Amino acid sequence: MIISKRSAAALCGLVATLAVGLFPPAASADEPSGKPAPKVDLVLDVSGSMRARDIDGQSRMAAAKQAFNEVLDAVPQEVELGIRTLGANYPGKDKKVGCEDTAQLYPVGPLDRTEAKTAVATLAPTGWTPIGPALLGAAKDLEGGDATRRIVLITDGEDTCAPLDPCEVAREIAAKGIHLVIDTLGLVPDAKTRRQLTCIAEATGGTYTSVQHTDELSGRVTQLVDRAADPVVTPVATEGAARCAGAPELKAGLYSDREKFSEHRWYRVNVSPGQELRASVSVAADRAVDRDYGVLLRAVTVHGREIVRGSEAGDGRTDVISTGLRYPRPEADDDAASAAEVVCVQVSNSFSAPDSVKTTPGLPVELTIQIVDSPDEPSDVAAFGLGRGWWLLGVLVLTGLVAGLLWGWVSRWRVAVWRTN
Repeated sequence: MIISKRSAAALCGLVATLAVGLFPPAASADEPSGKPAPKVDLVLDVSGSMRARDIDGQSRMAAAKQAFNEVLDAVPQEVELGIRTLGANYPGKDKKVGCEDTAQLYPVGPLDRTEAKTAVATLAPTGWTPIGPALLGAAKDLEGGDATRRIVLITDGEDTCAPLDPCEVAREIAAKGIHLVIDTLGLVPDAKTRRQLTCIAEATGGTYTSVQHTDELSGRVTQLVDRAADPVVTPVATEGAARCAGAPELKAGLYSDREKFSEHRWYRVNVSPGQELRASVSVAADRAVDRDYGVLLRAVTVHGREIVRGSEAGDGRTDVISTGLRYPRPEADDDAASAAEVVCVQVSNSFSAPDSVKTTPGLPVELTIQIVDSPDEPSDVAAFGLGRGWWLLGVLVLTGLVAGLLWGWVSRWRVAVWRTN
């Protein structure tokens, strides 16, 4: 079946218009952001096992050095980068000493590429694998300020310094609400190493990557450093209260918190007459949980009267569960009613966990608050936070549906024209 060029052009133009409307172009990279410089700490395993020669015919250490040189050449100018080592200095058998062997090789700050490369060139595989202590040290390297912070851990094996579990260390870092993401890369990893590095990454919202070749290592680390320079919306840490009276006051924005299993947390939002409160919440199951669970989001007056609620429940395995609500406040009839109303927002969850699963720190929570002056404005509720992937999927499905309908209409029109001729 043949479609005229004019019809095809019209169809493509319409689909392109839809795409532009649904996915507006990003701001120009040349525009000044006014944001603090993002910080990245590369944590490199220099333990004895890095002598193994199984990456492109060379040792793991040689592959790491080659990759680091390529990464350092590609670091964006605005990124402050540091390098920390683990297992680089103590060759002995004293576990207590070996598990303290982590040091900052190059301080986090403006990058001198030549100096950083020279420091990396001096490294030689040496000792233990104290991943937990190295992560604590890297978190300290990145302390201070409001910049985006990222740890990139490169190792070829699991931690050898138990009982300090690096996965628990990552959860403790996440519980501090400092928005520090840990990405992990395993060099020719075995099953135990994969499990541990995956757990570390998932605890902070990071990623895990298995690496078999030098170019994979340099490419992935470069990608992660670039991601720090151009991050997605970063939530603001907050801590909900047990009652509305002592709850933190939130303005429009994206917030993160940690909520215990089956806990209620309260927040306060000021809503003026004629405005609409739009809120959504996502609770992530970052560990094994029991089959039945739910999340509740309520808007309540300071006197305890419920205004509106949203809830969602599930049964079985889940990674995240989300819900939202909208409260349009009527226009004021008199001056006495024109003051902002304090709306108490409650977030509750009904998660529980098997006895073998640790329940601390609490579950990750992302709360989106919008205050719009006109209830007719498009809603972004549930478009941010842990559930943002479903919004994107919905947009893609809608675009495909519209394009399919248009294509079908044009095809029928062409058949009708062909039959009449």
